[in-house]
Amino acid sequence: MGWHTFYIDLRKIYLIKIIMKKLILVLALVALFSFDVNAQVYQYQTVTVIESIIPNGLGRSRMISANETRDYKVATSTKTGEKDKRNKTDRGELRVKGYDETKLLNFFNIGGIRFQNIATNDALVTSKINTMAEQGWELAFVNSGIESDAGKDDGKGIFVTRYIFKKAK
Repeated sequence: MGWHTFYIDLRKIYLIKIIMKKLILVLALVALFSFDVNAQVYQYQTVTVIESIIPNGLGRSRMISANETRDYKVATSTKTGEKDKRNKTDRGELRVKGYDETKLLNFFNIGGIRFQNIATNDALVTSKINTMAEQGWELAFVNSGIESDAGKDDGKGIFVTRYIFKKAK
C-alpha cells in the first residue's frame, strides 16, 4: 500500500465525517421542528378570603370558593357610545348558589387584636392551598386589598385576598 492509497483513504474518511456531521445537523433540525408546539391551556379557580377588622368580634370572616362556573359573556354588554343598551341579565341567573364557605376568625375580639385568630386563619388558608396543590392546582397569583372608610373613629373594614390557582386542562 503506497502513500497514494493512504491519502485517498484519508480523504474518504474526511468526506464521511463531513457527511455524518451534516446528516446529524439535518436530523436535529427535523426533530426540533417536528414537535407540535402548542401553547398550554389552563383552567383557573379563585379562592377569596375576607377577614373582618371590625372591633369587638362583630365582623364576619370567611373563605369562599365557587363550585359552579359562569360564562362572563352572559353578563357583558359592549359599549360603543351610540345608543348603548344595558345588559338585562337577571341577577338571580348570575348568582352562584353552589360554593364552599369556610368560617374564619375575626382579627379583633372584645379585647382588641387577637393574634391567635390570625394564626388560625393562616392555618385554615394554608390547608386550603395545600389541598388544592394536592389536586393539581398551582397558585398563580395573589391579589389583596383593604376596604375601610377611615373616617372619624372608623374602626371597621375588611381585608380581601384573592388566590388565583391554575391547572392544565
